[in-house]
Amino acid sequence: MEEAHSVNSPRRVLSFSKRKKQKPGFQDSDSIRPSPFRASEVHGPKPSEVYGFVGSISTVVATVIFLIWAYVPDKVLESIGIHYYPSRYWVLAMPTYLMVTLVLALAFYIGLNFIATPPPTSLNTLFDEFSREPGEFDPQMEEGDERPIDPISDIDITRINDLMFNS
Repeated sequence: MEEAHSVNSPRRVLSFSKRKKQKPGFQDSDSIRPSPFRASEVHGPKPSEVYGFVGSISTVVATVIFLIWAYVPDKVLESIGIHYYPSRYWVLAMPTYLMVTLVLALAFYIGLNFIATPPPTSLNTLFDEFSREPGEFDPQMEEGDERPIDPISDIDITRINDLMFNS
């Protein structure tokens, strides 16, 4: 059984409760204790890989079941022992409802973004709490001295308009 304070690693199980003294210099943990059973140290696939695999398989199975229900006649289903199944109305209604729900959710999301956006005449489109004016250099610096790199700042809107429209 693993300890409560261990972490799974692709190479080995690290334990934070047992701290070993290491010699100075870099040592690879694999060179310290060679093991002939490298495959036994692997702890299996990642959970995200398992969830992806199970999800893809269940999607394929659900699609096959849906297509069988949609296209196989009622007499065939009853002959193999399936007596209860949803109405054939849902063969068309379920995908239609899902598509309309998706389109409405997308339109609602875009509408919320339009509502949250300030109008073009608002000063909030030009300035916010993170705006920075260009800094001034030290006036004691002489003309021959090397100038430092300008600090990060916003470009003034009048300069942008001048560059774009008055060139």
